[in-house]
Amino acid sequence: MVIGLALIILAVLVMPLVSKLIERNLELFLFVMGLCATLVSRVWIVKHNFNTGLFIKVIKSPLSITCAVFIAGLFFTVFQYHIRKIIEKILKVISMKLFFFFMIIILGLASGLITAIISALILVEIVNTLNLERKQEISLVIIACFSIGFGAVLTPVGEPLATIAISKLGKDFWYLFRLLGIYIIPGIVTMAGFAYYHIKPQRKPASFVDENECANFKEIFIRALKVYIFVMALVMLSEGFKPVIDRYVIGLNSKTLFWLNMISAILDNATLTAAEISNMMTPTQIKSILLGLLISGGMLIPGNIPNIISAGKLKIKSREWAKLGVPLGLCIMSIYFVILCL
Repeated sequence: MVIGLALIILAVLVMPLVSKLIERNLELFLFVMGLCATLVSRVWIVKHNFNTGLFIKVIKSPLSITCAVFIAGLFFTVFQYHIRKIIEKILKVISMKLFFFFMIIILGLASGLITAIISALILVEIVNTLNLERKQEISLVIIACFSIGFGAVLTPVGEPLATIAISKLGKDFWYLFRLLGIYIIPGIVTMAGFAYYHIKPQRKPASFVDENECANFKEIFIRALKVYIFVMALVMLSEGFKPVIDRYVIGLNSKTLFWLNMISAILDNATLTAAEISNMMTPTQIKSILLGLLISGGMLIPGNIPNIISAGKLKIKSREWAKLGVPLGLCIMSIYFVILCL
């Protein structure tokens, strides 16, 4: 079982980077890999009976985010023209680099209240309006998604990871804010500063936006369907790897867990949280686990919901994301590891 799951992890990491066919059909590829993981670990069978609970979880888990993507897609498409006009007016008052700075901070901090999903959809609409050159656009999206992923953990409504953590620890609404805020908020500001100095805004030639352009409901439906398949695949991958996590991961010390949670780059961090977090842990252990999951979740597209939504809508390829996401994530992890050790 372990060898089979190791091969699946290797395939999930490598194949989208080396095969254009797989990259173009990433949702279906991950669905197949997730199904393989569940079959290898035999989680579909419990006491010689079909695991209906898992089946229901796989079917139901993507529903909320899919509905949110579909509804928000309709909203942003219908009001696309007006939103772009507002952003253009703001850019007449402040520089684009300063706009990047405040945008990343606001989306990061707001994601804990408006959810990471809505923050990501707002990000996509802003990026479409800015009409940046491809390289600058990708850099801005990746840095902003790191920020959104960070901020969403501060409250249990921001993302499933925070909801599960609060539930398992039996803590109050603001517990994660008190525990992680001192690490998360400076991190969001630092990422905004990095975007300010790293990204040199270069806009493509302005293109006319037709108000009638907004009625492409087929595209909105297909996008939502892809998100559904994507999340379903991540749930199956996570459930498939859960037996190995239970056996080999939970007993490790906090420093080791911090680095091992880099698997969150390809697996659902909410399920990893459910498997690893315990109310018997010390605050230091909890911080190490959650920060490791949050940071590594920004490194690759499957690692976090904002990445999935942004990459899907903006057609960002896996290798394009990894080119900045992996080194940036490793740099952030190294900094936070030193801070945690001190």
